[in-house]
Amino acid sequence: MTTLEIVALIVVALAAVIIGSLAWWQSKRRLARTTDLQERFGTEYDRTVQKQGSERAGQAKLMGLEKRVEKLKIRDLEPAERVRFLEQWQSAQTHFVDSPTAAVMQADELVTSLMQTRGYPVSDFEQRAADISVDHPKVTENYRAAHAIALRLGKSETNTEDLRTAMVHYHSLFEELVQTQPVVDKKVAA
Repeated sequence: MTTLEIVALIVVALAAVIIGSLAWWQSKRRLARTTDLQERFGTEYDRTVQKQGSERAGQAKLMGLEKRVEKLKIRDLEPAERVRFLEQWQSAQTHFVDSPTAAVMQADELVTSLMQTRGYPVSDFEQRAADISVDHPKVTENYRAAHAIALRLGKSETNTEDLRTAMVHYHSLFEELVQTQPVVDKKVAA
């Protein structure tokens, strides 16, 4: 074997090691990103991946959503606002006994108003739910379920148990949104 052949063999071996290392590193990085997004978004991760048609497209959508929400001016409630929203929620719960349908409609409107006051855009439900999933992923599925029940109200497709379920789901999101939460840098927390 000539020196040139030995050098060529060494170069090929080094290239193979480098390419293999890069592929391993890229795979590990992709797995870490997937795990991180799954932990942060919970069931919204699976929903988005399914809706987008692929894991890569779903992940890109979620990362874009995070960037979108970072640009929003989400704020805590002022103490007086918090008290007002808590009183309105209490009123909605009280009305449930006599008028469950009206109470669910009131809860839907109250959650939307609370979101708007906090700084979330509220024009489109799907965008609203997606935005909420960034900061409140554990209750987003509840919000979607409650809203689906609220949409069926006018069609007489709900019973009292459905309405009770909607109120419980709205309450879980309401509780998270009405609480004063410390601002945490997501990059540090993640």
